[in-house]
Amino acid sequence: MARAPTGLTPDPLFHYLPPAGFCVEPSVPRVIPRFKICASLSTWISQPAERLHIGKFLPFSALKLHPTLVRGVDKLGFKRPSPIQSEAIPPALEGRDLLACAATGSGKTAAFLLPILHQLVDRPRGTTRALVLAPTRELACQIRDDLNALAQFTGLKSAVVHGGVAMGPQQTAFRRGADVIIATPGRLLDHFQYHYAALSGLEYLVLDEADRMLDMGFLPDIRRVLRHVPKPKQIFFFSATMPAPIEKLTREILQEPAKITLQRKAAPAEGVSHAAYPVLANQRGALLVELLRRGHIDDALVFTRTKHRADRLARLLNRNGIFAERIHGNRSQPQRTKALAGFKSGKFRVLVATDIAARGIDVEALGHVVNFDVPAAPDDYIHRVGRTARAEATGEALTLVMPESEADLAGIERALGLTIPRIRLEDFAYGVAPSAPQGGNAKNRAKSTAQRSGNARWSTAKPANGKRAATQSANGSSEGKNRPRRRRYGKRRT
Repeated sequence: MARAPTGLTPDPLFHYLPPAGFCVEPSVPRVIPRFKICASLSTWISQPAERLHIGKFLPFSALKLHPTLVRGVDKLGFKRPSPIQSEAIPPALEGRDLLACAATGSGKTAAFLLPILHQLVDRPRGTTRALVLAPTRELACQIRDDLNALAQFTGLKSAVVHGGVAMGPQQTAFRRGADVIIATPGRLLDHFQYHYAALSGLEYLVLDEADRMLDMGFLPDIRRVLRHVPKPKQIFFFSATMPAPIEKLTREILQEPAKITLQRKAAPAEGVSHAAYPVLANQRGALLVELLRRGHIDDALVFTRTKHRADRLARLLNRNGIFAERIHGNRSQPQRTKALAGFKSGKFRVLVATDIAARGIDVEALGHVVNFDVPAAPDDYIHRVGRTARAEATGEALTLVMPESEADLAGIERALGLTIPRIRLEDFAYGVAPSAPQGGNAKNRAKSTAQRSGNARWSTAKPANGKRAATQSANGSSEGKNRPRRRRYGKRRT
């Protein structure tokens, strides 16, 4: 399967502004109502901006960044900053704290990395002076990749600290004093139990996707981190939304911050087409297999609500000759990394993921996203389907909707102003219990035939140990098992 070349996979760093052929006249400010912002280093897409003042979009060289950073930006092929970068970098270079409300896809990663790197490039090495906190392993790794790309001519060193891998190499990074450490809160607290992780030279602190960390129960961990490290000279605080606990935290830790708000109406990318397939709970797996067999879908990122369902679905797909892997919180970091790499390379046609594990996943040229379970909220739908139709490409978002989930999908439609067409797959045996997967034995086939009620399992694969697997009810009785929980200090975490 052919894919676009894969490189870095960050949250977008830069956007080309304005469109080709549009003349920028800094001395004569102009206002335009709407134009497209093209994607950057990764393929995340920002939605069209509303009434942007284009007089602000000067070249990166006008931001007075260190020449080695400008060289790195030029090497990556980007000339002008995105709106968040134009607003955030100047006050950050002045030494001010930042409070930025900006969504994923706005270019915020470079907005906090560039001013930090600028202030570190001529400093003595061997001391960790900057710490970036991120909610997930995948996002932490993406930030590290972004940093390495921007700092490729500076000699600055970075390290990523997260769970799921051995602590030894991370301990070495602390001892050697990596210039910037990017970490998830739980694993960072694990290291803080030891003297080598004192971070006594810390000057810059970034909290990225703070609202997501709140959702994942990391707010107490963040407060523990703040109590452990010395008071930073600058704090950069980024969040897509500002719920009350996050707003309270900003008041406690920020000193007269520069406030930047680049909000836009939440909506999927314009290149996404949407479709819903009504189906009974026990037929969802069979319907997905059939959709994949008919050749319309080259590859797909499939979302489930629970880890156990992701495992069962991946097994079902593989037993039906569709190469699939899964990624979720119960898988080790090497397993997650291998699964994602295999999907990107085309080894696996399908990657099954839970919402939390998929945070930060970026796959170039992804054509299809499938909601095996209807998302719990409109924002979840946006995050899921936003992984296709990048870089002004097109993509499809397919949702398998049970009768019990129609109300949830209707709520998503109302919130997003969408009308998602309901599609009935031609020649699919609706109302008939799913048959056994390819390679199944007679016992399995008989068992499948008996499973005709709405609360039967959708997966017909026989458990390896021969024991009866847990059943899934029509309304998803196993839902909720993958929800994030608050963690106890001292245990290894994400």
